[in-house]
Amino acid sequence: MIRLTLTLVLVIGILSSTSQSLRFEIQSAHTKCIAEDIKSNSMTVGKYNVVNPNDGHPLPESHKLTVRVTSAYGNSYHYADRVDSGQFAFTAAEAGDYMACFWAVDHSPQTTVTIDFDWRTGVQAKDWSNVAKKGSVDVMELELKKLYDTVSSIHQEMFYLREREEEMQELNRVTNSRMAWFSGFSLFICIAVAGMQLWHLKTFFEKKKLI
Repeated sequence: MIRLTLTLVLVIGILSSTSQSLRFEIQSAHTKCIAEDIKSNSMTVGKYNVVNPNDGHPLPESHKLTVRVTSAYGNSYHYADRVDSGQFAFTAAEAGDYMACFWAVDHSPQTTVTIDFDWRTGVQAKDWSNVAKKGSVDVMELELKKLYDTVSSIHQEMFYLREREEEMQELNRVTNSRMAWFSGFSLFICIAVAGMQLWHLKTFFEKKKLI
């Protein structure tokens, strides 16, 4: 029961972490990267825009960004150069940490660029308002679709956690086995060295005719 509760807590934590909406700042000529753990075959969408420091005026050229989104294996999923806003959407081909990196253009004097960034994965990545418009479904059907997708996502996460648990157990078994072999080998070396020392001392004393 405790293990099941812990698993549910982990699943809820993972689901809640699949949506990142944040605001951050970058200095000119600096970089900031944000990582998101995404499992394979999960849909993810993101959008970003530079906050205009002077409302009602054009955005300064100093407030431009270069943005790149890459997978844990270095595959590029999105690239934009010297832009003030953009968005990306893709289905993850491999599991791991995906990185969204923002480079602020070099400018003198140095300026501070403020960015709004929204990154959603899995169920959170679905635009349910568009689903409702396209499918002409009522509120109850829409809620049922949301619940169904949420349950499916939890089910997939449970299998994902089980696979990770099996991998960790296998790693523990391999580590324990290697530690046992290493301990045995270390003990054998210690005994061998002690035996050689005794043999050397005995030989030395015999040569000196002390024994």
